[in-house]
Amino acid sequence: MALALDEQKDSDDTFENGGVTYLINKELLSQVGGVKVDYLEQGWRSGFMVSSEKPVNNGGSACGTSCSC
Repeated sequence: MALALDEQKDSDDTFENGGVTYLINKELLSQVGGVKVDYLEQGWRSGFMVSSEKPVNNGGSACGTSCSC
């Protein structure tokens, strides 16, 4: 799983936390359970890490921005 900018669709659920609105496809949410978004800083690297209650095998890690996970 990863973060991306997107427009809201009828097939999305929305969640707000700290003034930020997150969208997730309703079908995906039912498959993965709860989703957690963390912001990580490790030295000069930083980025977002997305994890879920039921892990999704997407062949890689889920970092955004400048994180080279």
